[in-house]
This record gives sequence, C-alpha cells and structure tokens, in this order.
Amino acid sequence: MSHITNEEFMKKEINVVVTGAAGQIGYSLIPRLIDGNLFKDTIVNLSLVEIPQVVEKLEGLAMELDDSYFPHLGSIDIYDDFSAASHNGNWFLLVGSIPRGIVYKGKKIEERSDLLKINGGIFVDQGKAIGSNGANEAKVLVVGNPANTNALIGMNAANNKDQTWMAMTMLDSNRAKSMLAKKINCNVSEISKMVIWGNHSPTMYPDFENALYKNSSVKEAISDLDWFSNSFIPSVQQRGKAVIDARGASSATSAAKAAIDTIHACENPTLSGDCFSAAIMSDGAYDVPEGLICGFPLMTLSSGKIEIIRDLSLSDGGKQRLSQSVQELIDEKSAVQDLL
Repeated sequence: MSHITNEEFMKKEINVVVTGAAGQIGYSLIPRLIDGNLFKDTIVNLSLVEIPQVVEKLEGLAMELDDSYFPHLGSIDIYDDFSAASHNGNWFLLVGSIPRGIVYKGKKIEERSDLLKINGGIFVDQGKAIGSNGANEAKVLVVGNPANTNALIGMNAANNKDQTWMAMTMLDSNRAKSMLAKKINCNVSEISKMVIWGNHSPTMYPDFENALYKNSSVKEAISDLDWFSNSFIPSVQQRGKAVIDARGASSATSAAKAAIDTIHACENPTLSGDCFSAAIMSDGAYDVPEGLICGFPLMTLSSGKIEIIRDLSLSDGGKQRLSQSVQELIDEKSAVQDLL
C-alpha cells in the first residue's frame, strides 16, 4: 500500500465556501466536508458566511471544528461579506436563504412566490462575486429555495462559462430511493439510476420508469402501478412539507447529506449504467427549453466534466409530468425577469 507523505498531503488543497453556515443544515454539513471521506488526501480550507446578525455564532462552530481533530481541516475564515469570502473558491455551497415555514416580517413563508421575491435578489450579488472572484472551473451548488431559479439568477449574474452552477435535487432522489427500498424491502444501496426531472418543487417528477433495483427495472419488483402514481410520486413531491409539519422546521440532516452526495457525485466518475440527479442549465435536451436550470440525469466524466445523459426514455405520462414542471420553471423565470 502506498502512503502519502505529509509534504505531499499538504500540497493538495481545496477552498470551500458555505453560506448560511450557522444554520441547521450547515451544522450537519460542514463537519462532513473535512472528515477526509469526501475530499480524500486533501486539505479543506473553509470560508463560512452568515448574515451580520448571527455571524458571531460561527465562532462557536469554528471552536468545535478545531476541537474535533480533523486532520484534513485547513483554515477557517468567517465572513459576513460574501464578496470577500468568494475569492479563489473551488466549491460554493449556497445554503443560506429564507426557508419555508418560518415567520418573516410577520408572515409565515409557505408559498414559492414569496420565496422567489425574498431570496432572488440575494443570488444576484452572490453570482457576481462568484463569477469575478471564484476559481476557474468552480462548482456551485444552490441549496436555498427556490433552488432552480435561484441558481438561474446566480449563474446569469456570474456570467462565467467556465463555472458550473447546479441546484440540488439529490435530496429528492435520496427520498425516492428510500421509498422504493421500503416498498421492495431491500437496502437503499440496491436502488440506482434515480432521476429527478424538472424543478425542485412539488411539480418534480421522480422517475420510477428508469430506476433500477439490482440492475433491473424497479417495475419488475413493484408490480402495483397504481402505487407509483397515487403514493410514490406525491409522497416524494410533498416530503419537504411533511418534514416541516412533523418537526416544525425544514429538512436539515437529510439536506446536508444530499449536498455531500452531490459533491461526491461531481468529484468522482459516474459508474457505468448509473447516473446522479441535479439541476443544471438546459441545452435543449429532452425538449426542455434552453435557458432553464432543470433536473436531468447526469454523469461525471473521468475528466471531471459533468454532462447530461441523453439516451433515457420516458412514457407519455412521464413526459407530461416533466412538461408541467418545466412550465413552472418558465413561469418562475418570468417572475424574476428583472433580476436576469
């Protein structure tokens, strides 16, 4: 077995910028960035960003990270100014946003239209900073909702074709895999090729048609087609709301795990016959209009480039569900046209 020397180990570094770092997702996410399992043989430098009102809480998080003995941890820098934090970032995890379910200025935020108005402007400034200050070929994962349209706003503002912008649909994919595994009574690792088409919203289409169980169609293991339409699809679509109803707050641990899974999928070549799910800029694939951040089946090449897998097929019902979600993306884009 070959061993990397300390000198060699220290030469490989990556800079990761996390917004909303003092929140519940950040608390679950950040230790996993530096535990050595995600970025192997790499020192991870953290730039943690919060709004001025709560930025001091990051001092306590930094203490905990220091106290946890992470050999892969490099520097920890704390900011309340995203532009300052964005310099030389290789990965940007844009977690910070006003979530559903909280009271903001005396109103409980539940509608996507409210989220668009409140959060959209944040991503203009963040996009400009990433485009100007981020590393060439930086990757950006938008977690804060409405994630697809926030990513569209940020990418447009960044205006840097060498950088890759994505909105997270891995949480929906993980939820779908879990539900399929429970129905089949198998381990969740035996479910693969789970695609989330469209928007990260209740219109998304969790694609059971192309999903695999032990390299065979899940439809061979689950013969009840009514279950897919009447239970599986609506349960995946509404899972976020169900979590809010149950715990009184948005998903945190599962969202953090999904972000880690997305980074892992982007940092490692995709296994033959599999794919991963995230929303990226459409180039017309699957008849999705260009200029939308849409959920697709993706693969990471050995070069590190992320591409849309183009040879999947959908039933007429699947195409209709995708079309409905795409129309929502078109409507959301129209609603934020002044930010584009």
